[in-house]
Amino acid sequence: MTGAGWQVSEFSKRRLKKRYRRERRMKLAGILAIVIALGVLAVLMGSVIARGYPAFVKTEIALTVTLEAALIDPSGGGQIGKPARGKYGKIIRNALFEAFPDVLERAERRKLIGLMSKGARFELRSMVARDPELVGTVQKVWLTASSDVDMMTKGSLPRDVPETERRLNDRQLGWLDSFDAAGDLRTVFNGRFFTGSDSREPELAGIGGALAGSFWTLLITLVLAFPLGVAAAIYLQEFAPKNRLTDFIEVNINNLAAVPSIVFGLLGLVIFIQLFELPRSTAIVGGLTLMLMTLPTIIIATRAALAAVPPSIREAAHGVGASPLQVVSHHVLPLAMPGIMTGTIIGMARALGETAPLLMIGMVAFIVDIPSAPFDSATALPVQIFLWADSPERGFSEKMSAAILVLLAFLIVMNALAVYLRRRFEIRW
Repeated sequence: MTGAGWQVSEFSKRRLKKRYRRERRMKLAGILAIVIALGVLAVLMGSVIARGYPAFVKTEIALTVTLEAALIDPSGGGQIGKPARGKYGKIIRNALFEAFPDVLERAERRKLIGLMSKGARFELRSMVARDPELVGTVQKVWLTASSDVDMMTKGSLPRDVPETERRLNDRQLGWLDSFDAAGDLRTVFNGRFFTGSDSREPELAGIGGALAGSFWTLLITLVLAFPLGVAAAIYLQEFAPKNRLTDFIEVNINNLAAVPSIVFGLLGLVIFIQLFELPRSTAIVGGLTLMLMTLPTIIIATRAALAAVPPSIREAAHGVGASPLQVVSHHVLPLAMPGIMTGTIIGMARALGETAPLLMIGMVAFIVDIPSAPFDSATALPVQIFLWADSPERGFSEKMSAAILVLLAFLIVMNALAVYLRRRFEIRW
Protein backbone atom coordinates (compact mmCIF):
# COMPACT_ATOMS: atom_id res chain seq x y z
CA MET A 1 0.00 0.00 0.00
CA THR A 2 2.82 2.34 0.89
CA GLY A 3 4.69 1.61 -2.34
CA ALA A 4 1.57 1.99 -4.48
CA GLY A 5 0.65 5.19 -2.70
CA TRP A 6 4.20 6.54 -3.23
CA GLN A 7 4.00 5.75 -6.95
CA VAL A 8 0.66 7.53 -7.31
CA SER A 9 1.98 10.55 -5.44
CA GLU A 10 5.03 10.83 -7.70
CA PHE A 11 2.84 10.47 -10.78
CA SER A 12 0.54 13.23 -9.51
CA LYS A 13 3.52 15.48 -8.86
CA ARG A 14 4.80 14.97 -12.41
CA ARG A 15 1.35 15.72 -13.82
CA LEU A 16 1.08 18.80 -11.63
CA LYS A 17 4.51 20.09 -12.73
CA LYS A 18 3.59 19.48 -16.36
CA ARG A 19 0.37 21.41 -15.87
CA TYR A 20 2.21 24.32 -14.27
CA ARG A 21 4.67 24.41 -17.17
CA ARG A 22 1.79 24.57 -19.63
CA GLU A 23 0.18 27.38 -17.67
CA ARG A 24 3.44 29.34 -17.64
CA ARG A 25 3.85 28.85 -21.39
CA MET A 26 0.29 29.99 -22.00
CA LYS A 27 0.82 33.00 -19.75
CA LEU A 28 4.03 33.93 -21.54
CA ALA A 29 2.31 33.49 -24.90
CA GLY A 30 -0.50 35.79 -23.78
CA ILE A 31 1.94 38.41 -22.52
CA LEU A 32 3.92 38.16 -25.76
CA ALA A 33 0.75 38.62 -27.81
CA ILE A 34 -0.18 41.72 -25.80
CA VAL A 35 3.33 43.16 -26.18
CA ILE A 36 3.28 42.57 -29.94
CA ALA A 37 -0.17 44.15 -30.25
CA LEU A 38 0.90 47.19 -28.22
CA GLY A 39 4.08 47.48 -30.28
CA VAL A 40 2.16 47.42 -33.55
CA LEU A 41 -0.31 49.96 -32.15
CA ALA A 42 2.55 52.20 -30.99
CA VAL A 43 4.21 52.05 -34.42
CA LEU A 44 0.90 52.83 -36.15
CA MET A 45 0.00 55.70 -33.84
CA GLY A 46 3.56 57.05 -33.94
CA SER A 47 3.47 57.08 -37.73
CA VAL A 48 0.09 58.84 -37.86
CA ILE A 49 1.10 61.40 -35.21
CA ALA A 50 4.46 62.10 -36.88
CA ARG A 51 2.75 62.73 -40.21
CA GLY A 52 -0.30 64.52 -38.85
CA TYR A 53 0.81 66.91 -36.13
CA PRO A 54 2.42 69.42 -38.59
CA ALA A 55 -1.07 70.08 -40.00
CA PHE A 56 -2.05 71.74 -36.71
CA VAL A 57 0.31 74.62 -37.49
CA LYS A 58 0.68 76.71 -40.64
CA THR A 59 3.33 78.98 -42.12
CA GLU A 60 2.74 82.69 -42.56
CA ILE A 61 4.72 85.38 -44.37
CA ALA A 62 4.62 89.05 -43.35
CA LEU A 63 4.14 91.55 -46.19
CA THR A 64 4.06 95.32 -46.09
CA VAL A 65 1.00 96.08 -48.20
CA THR A 66 -0.33 99.40 -49.45
CA LEU A 67 -4.12 99.27 -49.22
CA GLU A 68 -4.90 101.64 -52.06
CA ALA A 69 -8.53 102.69 -52.29
CA ALA A 70 -8.34 102.53 -56.10
CA LEU A 71 -7.57 98.79 -55.89
CA ILE A 72 -9.89 97.90 -53.03
CA ASP A 73 -12.93 99.74 -54.41
CA PRO A 74 -12.29 100.57 -58.08
CA SER A 75 -15.87 101.82 -58.66
CA GLY A 76 -15.85 104.07 -55.62
CA GLY A 77 -19.21 102.75 -54.52
CA GLY A 78 -18.14 101.62 -51.07
CA GLN A 79 -18.04 97.92 -52.04
CA ILE A 80 -15.27 97.03 -49.60
CA GLY A 81 -14.84 93.29 -49.15
CA LYS A 82 -16.82 92.30 -52.25
CA PRO A 83 -15.05 89.44 -54.07
CA ALA A 84 -15.63 90.89 -57.55
CA ARG A 85 -14.58 94.42 -56.56
CA GLY A 86 -11.31 94.53 -54.67
CA LYS A 87 -8.07 93.60 -56.43
CA TYR A 88 -6.46 92.14 -53.33
CA GLY A 89 -4.31 89.76 -55.34
CA LYS A 90 -2.69 92.73 -57.07
CA ILE A 91 -2.04 94.37 -53.69
CA ILE A 92 -0.18 91.24 -52.55
CA ARG A 93 1.76 91.03 -55.82
CA ASN A 94 2.81 94.67 -55.53
CA ALA A 95 4.04 94.04 -51.97
CA LEU A 96 6.11 91.07 -53.12
CA PHE A 97 7.62 92.99 -56.03
CA GLU A 98 8.51 95.87 -53.70
CA ALA A 99 10.19 93.47 -51.29
CA PHE A 100 12.31 92.02 -54.10
CA PRO A 101 12.76 94.78 -56.71
CA ASP A 102 15.47 92.81 -58.53
CA VAL A 103 12.91 90.21 -59.68
CA LEU A 104 11.90 91.46 -63.11
CA GLU A 105 11.41 88.46 -65.38
CA ARG A 106 7.86 87.18 -65.74
CA ALA A 107 8.79 83.57 -64.92
CA GLU A 108 10.68 84.64 -61.81
CA ARG A 109 7.78 86.81 -60.70
CA ARG A 110 5.42 83.84 -61.00
CA LYS A 111 7.76 81.85 -58.78
CA LEU A 112 7.82 84.70 -56.27
CA ILE A 113 4.01 84.96 -56.26
CA GLY A 114 3.89 81.16 -55.79
CA LEU A 115 5.31 81.58 -52.29
CA MET A 116 1.94 82.89 -51.14
CA SER A 117 -1.26 80.90 -50.83
CA LYS A 118 -4.07 81.56 -53.29
CA GLY A 119 -6.24 82.20 -50.26
CA ALA A 120 -4.05 85.07 -49.03
CA ARG A 121 -6.15 87.58 -50.99
CA PHE A 122 -9.29 86.42 -49.20
CA GLU A 123 -7.57 86.81 -45.84
CA LEU A 124 -6.60 90.37 -46.78
CA ARG A 125 -10.14 91.08 -48.00
CA SER A 126 -11.62 89.82 -44.69
CA MET A 127 -9.17 91.98 -42.77
CA VAL A 128 -10.23 95.11 -44.66
CA ALA A 129 -13.92 94.20 -44.39
CA ARG A 130 -13.59 93.97 -40.58
CA ASP A 131 -11.82 97.33 -40.38
CA PRO A 132 -12.55 99.62 -43.37
CA GLU A 133 -10.41 102.35 -41.82
CA LEU A 134 -7.36 100.42 -43.07
CA VAL A 135 -8.10 101.60 -46.63
CA GLY A 136 -5.48 104.08 -47.77
CA THR A 137 -2.89 102.99 -45.20
CA VAL A 138 0.28 100.91 -45.28
CA GLN A 139 0.09 97.81 -43.08
CA LYS A 140 2.33 94.89 -42.22
CA VAL A 141 0.11 91.82 -42.40
CA TRP A 142 0.70 88.11 -41.88
CA LEU A 143 -0.70 86.01 -44.72
CA THR A 144 -0.77 82.25 -45.32
CA ALA A 145 2.08 80.82 -47.37
CA SER A 146 1.67 78.18 -50.06
CA SER A 147 1.63 74.48 -49.27
CA ASP A 148 5.15 73.93 -50.62
CA VAL A 149 6.52 76.73 -48.44
CA ASP A 150 4.57 75.43 -45.47
CA MET A 151 5.91 71.89 -45.78
CA MET A 152 9.46 73.08 -46.45
CA THR A 153 9.40 75.37 -43.40
CA LYS A 154 8.09 72.60 -41.12
CA GLY A 155 10.66 70.10 -42.42
CA SER A 156 8.12 67.86 -44.12
CA LEU A 157 9.99 68.30 -47.42
CA PRO A 158 13.77 67.84 -47.65
CA ARG A 159 15.84 70.88 -48.46
CA ASP A 160 19.26 69.28 -48.96
CA VAL A 161 18.41 67.51 -52.23
CA PRO A 162 19.12 68.52 -55.85
CA GLU A 163 17.00 71.37 -57.18
CA THR A 164 15.33 69.09 -59.70
CA GLU A 165 13.93 66.96 -56.88
CA ARG A 166 12.44 69.89 -54.95
CA ARG A 167 9.13 71.72 -55.38
CA LEU A 168 10.92 74.99 -54.57
CA ASN A 169 13.97 76.03 -56.56
CA ASP A 170 17.12 77.67 -55.18
CA ARG A 171 15.85 81.16 -55.93
CA GLN A 172 12.65 80.58 -54.00
CA LEU A 173 14.62 79.18 -51.06
CA GLY A 174 16.73 82.33 -51.14
CA TRP A 175 13.62 84.50 -50.93
CA LEU A 176 12.36 82.43 -47.99
CA ASP A 177 15.70 82.82 -46.24
CA SER A 178 15.40 86.58 -46.72
CA PHE A 179 11.96 86.56 -45.11
CA ASP A 180 13.26 84.38 -42.27
CA ALA A 181 16.29 86.61 -41.65
CA ALA A 182 14.02 89.65 -41.45
CA GLY A 183 11.67 87.92 -39.01
CA ASP A 184 8.88 87.81 -41.55
CA LEU A 185 8.45 84.03 -41.59
CA ARG A 186 6.68 82.17 -38.78
CA THR A 187 4.55 79.14 -37.94
CA VAL A 188 1.34 79.59 -35.93
CA PHE A 189 -1.56 77.45 -34.80
CA ASN A 190 -3.74 76.49 -37.77
CA GLY A 191 -7.23 77.32 -36.54
CA ARG A 192 -8.58 77.12 -40.08
CA PHE A 193 -7.97 73.37 -40.03
CA PHE A 194 -10.84 73.03 -37.54
CA THR A 195 -13.11 75.80 -38.83
CA GLY A 196 -12.59 75.70 -42.60
CA SER A 197 -14.03 73.35 -45.18
CA ASP A 198 -12.43 71.41 -48.01
CA SER A 199 -10.33 73.23 -50.59
CA ARG A 200 -8.31 72.55 -53.71
CA GLU A 201 -5.33 74.12 -51.97
CA PRO A 202 -3.84 71.94 -49.19
CA GLU A 203 -2.88 74.89 -46.98
CA LEU A 204 -6.51 76.09 -46.97
CA ALA A 205 -8.23 72.74 -46.47
CA GLY A 206 -9.96 72.08 -43.16
CA ILE A 207 -12.28 69.61 -41.46
CA GLY A 208 -14.91 72.09 -40.29
CA GLY A 209 -17.34 71.13 -43.03
CA ALA A 210 -16.75 67.41 -42.44
CA LEU A 211 -17.27 67.83 -38.69
CA ALA A 212 -20.55 69.64 -39.29
CA GLY A 213 -21.65 66.92 -41.72
CA SER A 214 -20.77 64.20 -39.21
CA PHE A 215 -22.65 66.08 -36.48
CA TRP A 216 -25.88 66.29 -38.50
CA THR A 217 -25.54 62.71 -39.68
CA LEU A 218 -24.98 61.30 -36.20
CA LEU A 219 -27.73 63.49 -34.73
CA ILE A 220 -30.25 62.05 -37.18
CA THR A 221 -28.95 58.55 -36.53
CA LEU A 222 -29.29 58.92 -32.77
CA VAL A 223 -32.73 60.55 -32.86
CA LEU A 224 -34.12 57.76 -35.04
CA ALA A 225 -32.14 54.67 -33.98
CA PHE A 226 -32.27 55.08 -30.19
CA PRO A 227 -36.06 55.15 -29.61
CA LEU A 228 -36.74 52.57 -32.35
CA GLY A 229 -34.02 50.21 -31.11
CA VAL A 230 -35.01 50.47 -27.45
CA ALA A 231 -38.72 50.03 -28.21
CA ALA A 232 -38.06 46.98 -30.41
CA ALA A 233 -35.82 45.42 -27.75
CA ILE A 234 -38.38 46.01 -24.99
CA TYR A 235 -41.10 44.36 -27.01
CA LEU A 236 -38.98 41.35 -27.99
CA GLN A 237 -37.59 40.86 -24.50
CA GLU A 238 -40.56 41.66 -22.30
CA PHE A 239 -43.81 41.31 -24.25
CA ALA A 240 -43.38 39.25 -27.43
CA PRO A 241 -44.59 35.65 -27.27
CA LYS A 242 -41.98 32.97 -27.82
CA ASN A 243 -42.86 31.42 -31.16
CA ARG A 244 -41.31 30.81 -34.55
CA LEU A 245 -41.98 34.34 -35.75
CA THR A 246 -40.12 36.01 -32.87
CA ASP A 247 -37.32 33.45 -33.15
CA PHE A 248 -37.04 34.31 -36.85
CA ILE A 249 -36.91 38.03 -36.03
CA GLU A 250 -34.26 37.54 -33.34
CA VAL A 251 -32.05 35.46 -35.63
CA ASN A 252 -32.26 38.05 -38.38
CA ILE A 253 -31.45 40.90 -36.00
CA ASN A 254 -28.32 39.04 -34.91
CA ASN A 255 -27.43 38.42 -38.55
CA LEU A 256 -27.93 42.07 -39.48
CA ALA A 257 -25.42 43.11 -36.82
CA ALA A 258 -22.77 41.14 -38.73
CA VAL A 259 -23.69 42.30 -42.24
CA PRO A 260 -20.93 44.35 -43.96
CA SER A 261 -21.65 48.05 -43.77
CA ILE A 262 -21.54 48.53 -47.54
CA VAL A 263 -24.71 46.44 -47.79
CA PHE A 264 -26.52 49.07 -45.71
CA GLY A 265 -25.14 51.68 -48.10
CA LEU A 266 -26.71 49.84 -51.03
CA LEU A 267 -29.95 49.58 -49.06
CA GLY A 268 -29.92 53.31 -48.35
CA LEU A 269 -29.21 54.05 -52.02
CA VAL A 270 -32.19 51.99 -53.19
CA ILE A 271 -34.69 53.04 -50.51
CA PHE A 272 -33.93 56.65 -49.64
CA ILE A 273 -32.50 57.97 -52.90
CA GLN A 274 -34.09 55.92 -55.66
CA LEU A 275 -37.44 55.14 -54.01
CA PHE A 276 -38.09 58.23 -51.86
CA GLU A 277 -35.96 60.52 -54.08
CA LEU A 278 -34.17 62.26 -51.24
CA PRO A 279 -31.25 64.46 -52.34
CA ARG A 280 -27.84 62.82 -52.66
CA SER A 281 -24.89 63.77 -50.51
CA THR A 282 -27.00 65.12 -47.65
CA ALA A 283 -26.87 64.44 -43.94
CA ILE A 284 -30.49 63.29 -43.88
CA VAL A 285 -29.75 60.37 -46.20
CA GLY A 286 -26.52 59.59 -44.36
CA GLY A 287 -28.32 59.58 -41.02
CA LEU A 288 -31.10 57.33 -42.28
CA THR A 289 -28.59 54.88 -43.77
CA LEU A 290 -26.47 54.74 -40.62
CA MET A 291 -29.69 54.36 -38.61
CA LEU A 292 -30.36 51.08 -40.42
CA MET A 293 -26.83 49.93 -39.62
CA THR A 294 -26.94 50.98 -35.95
CA LEU A 295 -30.38 49.58 -35.10
CA PRO A 296 -29.29 45.91 -34.69
CA THR A 297 -26.44 46.91 -32.36
CA ILE A 298 -28.76 48.98 -30.14
CA ILE A 299 -31.42 46.25 -30.09
CA ILE A 300 -28.94 43.54 -29.09
CA ALA A 301 -27.32 45.71 -26.40
CA THR A 302 -30.70 46.75 -25.00
CA ARG A 303 -31.97 43.18 -24.84
CA ALA A 304 -28.79 42.12 -23.02
CA ALA A 305 -29.24 44.96 -20.53
CA LEU A 306 -32.89 44.06 -19.96
CA ALA A 307 -32.07 40.38 -19.51
CA ALA A 308 -29.44 41.29 -16.88
CA VAL A 309 -32.14 42.73 -14.57
CA PRO A 310 -33.00 39.97 -12.03
CA PRO A 311 -36.46 38.38 -12.30
CA SER A 312 -37.03 39.23 -8.65
CA ILE A 313 -37.42 42.90 -9.60
CA ARG A 314 -40.24 42.04 -11.96
CA GLU A 315 -41.85 39.65 -9.46
CA ALA A 316 -41.74 42.24 -6.69
CA ALA A 317 -43.34 44.86 -8.95
CA HIS A 318 -46.04 42.44 -10.02
CA GLY A 319 -46.59 41.55 -6.36
CA VAL A 320 -47.56 45.11 -5.46
CA GLY A 321 -50.04 45.30 -8.34
CA ALA A 322 -48.03 46.97 -11.11
CA SER A 323 -49.14 46.34 -14.65
CA PRO A 324 -46.67 44.81 -17.17
CA LEU A 325 -46.09 48.23 -18.72
CA GLN A 326 -45.47 49.80 -15.32
CA VAL A 327 -43.05 47.01 -14.41
CA VAL A 328 -40.97 47.73 -17.50
CA SER A 329 -41.17 51.53 -17.51
CA HIS A 330 -40.83 52.14 -13.75
CA HIS A 331 -38.48 49.34 -12.69
CA VAL A 332 -36.78 47.30 -15.42
CA LEU A 333 -35.94 50.06 -17.92
CA PRO A 334 -34.31 52.47 -15.42
CA LEU A 335 -32.13 49.67 -14.07
CA ALA A 336 -31.12 48.62 -17.59
CA MET A 337 -30.47 52.16 -18.84
CA PRO A 338 -26.67 52.17 -18.14
CA GLY A 339 -26.23 49.11 -20.33
CA ILE A 340 -28.53 50.60 -22.97
CA MET A 341 -26.54 53.83 -23.03
CA THR A 342 -23.28 51.91 -23.29
CA GLY A 343 -24.51 49.90 -26.28
CA THR A 344 -25.89 53.03 -27.92
CA ILE A 345 -22.61 54.92 -27.57
CA ILE A 346 -20.66 51.98 -29.00
CA GLY A 347 -23.09 51.80 -31.92
CA MET A 348 -22.76 55.54 -32.54
CA ALA A 349 -18.96 55.25 -32.39
CA ARG A 350 -19.12 52.62 -35.09
CA ALA A 351 -21.38 54.86 -37.18
CA LEU A 352 -18.96 57.77 -36.76
CA GLY A 353 -16.12 55.78 -38.30
CA GLU A 354 -18.05 54.29 -41.23
CA THR A 355 -17.11 55.27 -44.76
CA ALA A 356 -18.48 52.64 -47.18
CA PRO A 357 -22.22 53.33 -46.62
CA LEU A 358 -21.68 57.07 -47.10
CA LEU A 359 -19.74 56.51 -50.30
CA MET A 360 -22.65 54.52 -51.70
CA ILE A 361 -25.15 57.34 -51.11
CA GLY A 362 -22.97 60.02 -52.72
CA MET A 363 -21.49 61.79 -49.67
CA VAL A 364 -18.16 61.77 -51.47
CA ALA A 365 -18.75 65.07 -53.29
CA PHE A 366 -16.42 68.05 -53.00
CA ILE A 367 -18.21 70.28 -50.47
CA VAL A 368 -16.93 73.82 -49.92
CA ASP A 369 -19.74 75.28 -47.79
CA ILE A 370 -20.26 74.15 -44.20
CA PRO A 371 -23.70 72.50 -43.89
CA SER A 372 -26.13 74.23 -41.57
CA ALA A 373 -29.12 71.88 -41.92
CA PRO A 374 -29.74 68.16 -42.57
CA PHE A 375 -30.80 68.79 -46.18
CA ASP A 376 -27.65 70.74 -47.11
CA SER A 377 -24.96 69.04 -49.17
CA ALA A 378 -22.45 67.53 -46.77
CA THR A 379 -19.68 65.07 -46.29
CA ALA A 380 -18.42 63.27 -43.18
CA LEU A 381 -15.04 63.08 -41.49
CA PRO A 382 -14.19 59.50 -42.62
CA VAL A 383 -15.16 60.38 -46.20
CA GLN A 384 -13.03 63.53 -46.02
CA ILE A 385 -10.08 61.37 -44.99
CA PHE A 386 -10.79 59.08 -47.94
CA LEU A 387 -10.84 62.04 -50.34
CA TRP A 388 -7.56 63.44 -49.07
CA ALA A 389 -5.91 60.02 -49.17
CA ASP A 390 -6.74 59.83 -52.88
CA SER A 391 -5.31 63.30 -53.64
CA PRO A 392 -1.94 63.50 -55.45
CA GLU A 393 -0.99 66.72 -53.65
CA ARG A 394 1.68 66.09 -51.03
CA GLY A 395 0.17 68.65 -48.66
CA PHE A 396 -3.02 66.63 -48.27
CA SER A 397 -1.05 63.74 -46.75
CA GLU A 398 -0.49 65.54 -43.46
CA LYS A 399 -4.05 66.87 -43.53
CA MET A 400 -5.27 63.28 -43.86
CA SER A 401 -3.15 62.11 -40.92
CA ALA A 402 -4.31 65.03 -38.78
CA ALA A 403 -7.94 64.25 -39.61
CA ILE A 404 -7.31 60.63 -38.61
CA LEU A 405 -6.01 61.85 -35.26
CA VAL A 406 -9.15 63.93 -34.74
CA LEU A 407 -11.36 60.98 -35.68
CA LEU A 408 -9.45 58.66 -33.34
CA ALA A 409 -9.80 61.23 -30.55
CA PHE A 410 -13.59 61.28 -30.99
CA LEU A 411 -13.74 57.47 -31.03
CA ILE A 412 -11.57 57.18 -27.92
CA VAL A 413 -13.72 59.73 -26.09
CA MET A 414 -16.94 57.95 -27.05
CA ASN A 415 -15.63 54.53 -26.01
CA ALA A 416 -14.22 55.97 -22.78
CA LEU A 417 -17.63 57.50 -22.07
CA ALA A 418 -19.24 54.11 -22.61
CA VAL A 419 -16.81 52.48 -20.16
CA TYR A 420 -17.41 55.27 -17.62
CA LEU A 421 -21.18 54.96 -17.82
CA ARG A 422 -20.99 51.20 -17.43
CA ARG A 423 -18.79 51.41 -14.34
CA ARG A 424 -20.46 54.47 -12.85
CA PHE A 425 -24.04 53.22 -12.98
CA GLU A 426 -23.47 49.49 -12.99
CA ILE A 427 -25.50 47.68 -10.32
CA ARG A 428 -24.10 44.44 -8.97
CA TRP A 429 -26.88 42.08 -8.01
